[in-house]
Amino acid sequence: MPKNTGNVQTMSTHSSSETKRGSLAALARRPETGSLIGFIVVFTFFSILGGSVFMGPAGWSSWLNIAAEVGIIALPVGLLMIAGEFDISVGSIVPAASMTTAMMAGNYDLPALVAICGGLGVGVLIGFVNGFLVTRTSIPSLIVTIGVMFAVMGLTLGLAVLIKGSPSVSYVPAPLAKAMLGQFINYMFNVSIFWWLGFVLIFFYILHISPIGNWIFATGGDRQSARNAGIPINKVTIGLFMASGFCAAFVGVVQVMTYQQAQVAGGQAFIFNSIMCVVIGGVLLTGGAGSIVGILLGTMTFSVVNQGVFFVSFDPNIGSIIVGILLLAAVLSNDTFRTLAFSAATKKSRG
Repeated sequence: MPKNTGNVQTMSTHSSSETKRGSLAALARRPETGSLIGFIVVFTFFSILGGSVFMGPAGWSSWLNIAAEVGIIALPVGLLMIAGEFDISVGSIVPAASMTTAMMAGNYDLPALVAICGGLGVGVLIGFVNGFLVTRTSIPSLIVTIGVMFAVMGLTLGLAVLIKGSPSVSYVPAPLAKAMLGQFINYMFNVSIFWWLGFVLIFFYILHISPIGNWIFATGGDRQSARNAGIPINKVTIGLFMASGFCAAFVGVVQVMTYQQAQVAGGQAFIFNSIMCVVIGGVLLTGGAGSIVGILLGTMTFSVVNQGVFFVSFDPNIGSIIVGILLLAAVLSNDTFRTLAFSAATKKSRG
């Protein structure tokens, strides 16, 4: 009897170790794992070199404020990339929404709520146009959104000069609007950080809990198969572009409430910064794979590098080099993780 009990215990221990190894292997195959490792390495690096200044309120607020703005845009851009689409027009939606809000409230003395709704409405409308053109034509979304971007930039500049006579508009927001969308807590942390976290929760629910998330993954994985399965891929695509337009417009509204000025030239940096955050976060450029946690980590990693260089004795251009290295490493690691995942799935099906 003791001998049999020992065998059972040995088998139980062996099974437990196999389960642990399997869990670790599954974790290693997830793209977010590379994002998490990258964030830990980058944050540790700048924490050591930046010292107490970087680890203090000034350092935290510096990169969190950047992460909030680019992160709000990166979330829908990431979902679009998971669905196999790109949105370059966010760089023109940000200033278009800012200028619309500032001119409606500052030039025409409309209530702040009406002006904010007007700015957000511009973003939603542009997103709908993007989605409509992508689903109704055979033109790739990259080309469509580039064309829309230049059209919106020209239209924004033309209307600004025609109405205001200047490519920039100043606006002093009402106290409530300022407190909700542009206030600095303790003169350091912008309230947009809390809005960013709220958007993270919303998009996490959409992608990982609601049925829409399965539609998004299926659309990016195999569009024709998704269509044959009855998934409304056109509605999904248009909805994602409208969400992207809304979030970009929201950032534009936040900027005009924070800095009390709107400029036609503002917003161009968001185009590639948002895509870099998404790619660093483990979203495949080919679509069909990605996560909100990964996008969150990618945004944090990018923002730490972007602002961390100012807290150490490095040339600011070093930050661009580090971001470039992270981007290449992310693409290479994403391919590696995808290969591991496919091989694991093949072995499991054969077993």
